[in-house]
Amino acid sequence: MGPAPFVRRRSLSLMKRIGIVAALPSELRPLIHHWPRTAHMATGRIGSIEAVATCAGMGAKAVTRACEVLFASGPLDALVSVGYAGSLSCGLSAPEAVSAREVIDAATGERFPTDQLPGQPPNQIKAQRLVTLDHVAGPEEKLSLAESYQAVMVDMEAATVARFARSKNLGFLCYKGITDGPNDKLPDFNRFTGPNGQLRIPAFALWTLWHPQYWRILSELEKNSRAAAAELSSFVTRSLSEPPGQSAVK
Repeated sequence: MGPAPFVRRRSLSLMKRIGIVAALPSELRPLIHHWPRTAHMATGRIGSIEAVATCAGMGAKAVTRACEVLFASGPLDALVSVGYAGSLSCGLSAPEAVSAREVIDAATGERFPTDQLPGQPPNQIKAQRLVTLDHVAGPEEKLSLAESYQAVMVDMEAATVARFARSKNLGFLCYKGITDGPNDKLPDFNRFTGPNGQLRIPAFALWTLWHPQYWRILSELEKNSRAAAAELSSFVTRSLSEPPGQSAVK
């Protein structure tokens, strides 16, 4: 049996400064394209909230490094996991952007509820449940995840961000853009990901050249990813900019 569920869900009504964590630059690009940048992060505002954002690669180790960079940048009220996710439900399709109400780590069984935004009812049910894996899920595993966790989306990083936020007593929010569906069979990107969490593009491109069965799905993934990042930027901006008294989750 895994650890007991983490059930606290607090209000972030006094949120002044947040850290936004992604795995890939493309996940953040539409959101931060006009923000001033340093070598390690970008700084800007979303509504009245100051925000710092960074990405360090895919997987738990890389995302932990990103969280550490943001935590060292100054006081934070919350960490926000932003990025791509795969759909586990036919009711959720690319390039839709959604928020997560709860994140589950499939490896440990830990459950991390996201915190409440101003004006958000405590029983808000429109947000979705997300499960985090350490690899890209295939169609059969997606079906199993949906049944086992009653989740509608899957990613590789959100649980790590949530765990880091808990360890530092920070709030936690999670927004995802859907890039692929429950029946889409993607390549195993893990085998082409280096220790730094970055995709080894030359090796992956060479492999793809000899596997034409993936050409169509990769073309669709690229198109969906661009659209999902744009949807995600609008959704995050709208969610964090609405004044108190209005629901921040659509």
